[in-house]
Amino acid sequence: MTEYAIGMIGLGVMGANLARNLARHGFSVAGYDLDPARREAFDAHRSEGQIASFTDTETLLKALARPRRIILLVPSGAVDSAIASLRPGLDRGDLLIDLGNSFFGDTERRSAELAAQGLLFMGSGISGGEKGALHGPSIMPGGTPEAYALIAPAFEAIAARVNGEPCVAHLGPRGAGHYVKMIHNGIEYGIMQAIAEAYDLLKRVAGATPEELHTLFTAWNAAELNAYLIEITAAIFARRDPETGQHLVELILDEAQQKGTGKWTSQNALDLGVPAHTINAAVDSRIISALKSQRLAAEVLLPGPQPQPPLDRTAFIEQVRQALYAAMLCAYAQGLAQLQAGSREYGYNLNLAEIARIWRGGCIIRAALLEDIRRVYAADSALPNLLLAEPFRTRILERQGGWRAAIQSAVANGIPVPTLAHSLAYFDAYRSGRLPANLIQAQRDYFGSHTYRRIDRDGVFHTDWEA
Repeated sequence: MTEYAIGMIGLGVMGANLARNLARHGFSVAGYDLDPARREAFDAHRSEGQIASFTDTETLLKALARPRRIILLVPSGAVDSAIASLRPGLDRGDLLIDLGNSFFGDTERRSAELAAQGLLFMGSGISGGEKGALHGPSIMPGGTPEAYALIAPAFEAIAARVNGEPCVAHLGPRGAGHYVKMIHNGIEYGIMQAIAEAYDLLKRVAGATPEELHTLFTAWNAAELNAYLIEITAAIFARRDPETGQHLVELILDEAQQKGTGKWTSQNALDLGVPAHTINAAVDSRIISALKSQRLAAEVLLPGPQPQPPLDRTAFIEQVRQALYAAMLCAYAQGLAQLQAGSREYGYNLNLAEIARIWRGGCIIRAALLEDIRRVYAADSALPNLLLAEPFRTRILERQGGWRAAIQSAVANGIPVPTLAHSLAYFDAYRSGRLPANLIQAQRDYFGSHTYRRIDRDGVFHTDWEA
């Protein structure tokens, strides 16, 4: 019987496309899915390489070369049950790889549980969507070096490539891969919301049509805002609904859904004590978008100013562009700072230059500026904040005037721009040598005797404020 190099549990779009990618690169794949229709659809691609579906996992395990290498691409809530169904048939040294969007804490737990049985386990982030899975994703694996060595040739073969380098690297132990993917998605939330706010300003204040927005975003993508999310935004503005002939984006309900990775990033930032203004605002924006019926009622009961066209339309559009670029920088800066803090807290020993390198291609947040980010952290791995380093310090300082003006226009016209504004608040707070936290500490000492420190002498102090 044929021995297959890799097993694929889960033949949905991502699993099937990744298996096809592996097969095209010479890795035979044995696939399994509970759904017979998915197995049948998978088998239809046999001409692309050595792939085959199996009707049960017991037969699949027997068909795999030893030590077995098995990829799981199942919903996050089904990972434990999938592992439980496989464990009785596995041998010491076999490798399980969770390529789904799992919480890194669950990956930590699973790594320990399977290691006790002598099994290898990896939690690996993957980004690029269904097209990336088929043509070349960014892959973020975590686990032991021994485990990575078993799958490295396959991952390096199928990953996206930039300047000939595969967009994959072994990032660290246990949950490191899923931790990096979580932060990737938090940055993604921030950038997507910032783009949406720029669109809202351009449409409601400048009166930009979808055709003009398509032209603008296409031009922006050809310059310093070059990024996958800018590129697809330009394409979205050009798409018309075949039934009505209207621009499709204007027919889509304004409720943004989420799978939880952005929320995990915000929660983890709070746990670590890391400021994440841009990412948190993006998560909050998705939450409030779900209150559609309440927003429709409030629109009538809580009227605000009617947007007025800018005095200089060309200047306003440039201000919005600068605000968007600055907010994107803040999203990256916050995510990278959180990666540093998480690396220290969880013992991951993350290499931020390598992370920026593998994010340059394949993934959703890929952008031209990631090469500059890679260079910055390659030169100074201990850099506390991206905004302190050139060329980013100069870039954000040069754009702060337009950034502030765009937010002032939004406020004057009653248009919410939480991500653009919270990014600016983050920038202003980070560059402020003195913040009003002294008053907060005085209040805490007043009502709770929580003490305070002074700027003119060492020690810890308490005042009887009512004496």
